[in-house]
Amino acid sequence: MTKRIAQTIDELPDMDDVLSRTGLEFMRDVINGTLAGPPIGRTLGFWPIEADKGRVVFEGAPTFDTTNPMRTTHGGWYGAILDSCMACAVMTELPKGSRYTTLEFKVNITRNLPLGTKVHAVGTVLHAGRSTGVSTGEIRGVEDRRLYATGSTTCIIMGA
Repeated sequence: MTKRIAQTIDELPDMDDVLSRTGLEFMRDVINGTLAGPPIGRTLGFWPIEADKGRVVFEGAPTFDTTNPMRTTHGGWYGAILDSCMACAVMTELPKGSRYTTLEFKVNITRNLPLGTKVHAVGTVLHAGRSTGVSTGEIRGVEDRRLYATGSTTCIIMGA
């Protein structure tokens, strides 16, 4: 895995990069560094590490920069990594010439995630049709295997 993160808007994949690949090919090209990944991964400290049809794994750890006033990991961090893994799982089901975006997502935080705890956020597709995709996700500690949060999403699937 070669982590390559875009430094400018021009380094981000363009629509031709998206539409000329299947969603699975696109995800694998981001993971292997052929395509630059989005800067939000650097900002929030997570990155995709695995992509198979209907399943994507992100790895990350919350840092001091993701804390809230209660000195705990902000709920938005849980939401961002879950939205990423669940929506990217839907992307792996897309044929060439298609794109998607998140319509809605839900997050259930089951326990506080201590700063610096490395986690895997796994998104799994439940349904991928012509116009919608539905997936679920969970965040588990890499070392302790504890469940920190779950989520679900619905994505809209569109042609070019």
